[in-house]
Amino acid sequence: MSPEVTGNLLKPDVVAGYLGTTTANLSQWRYKGTGPKFIKLGHRAIRYRMEDVNAWIEANTLTQSDIDYKPKASA
Repeated sequence: MSPEVTGNLLKPDVVAGYLGTTTANLSQWRYKGTGPKFIKLGHRAIRYRMEDVNAWIEANTLTQSDIDYKPKASA
């Protein structure tokens, strides 16, 4: 098993690569509550479930430009 994946849980660097962003951006999204759902293990360890990341992508998929768009946290 890859060190980036613990069972079904993904580390932020793996999720950032998948989304084409940075871990700093993921951190800001967590702070603002606009990113994918995450799991906090202890005080520092953050993990994501792939299904939560994909649900967040679906929740933020648009069919046309929207001037009033605000990012949504996954449900």
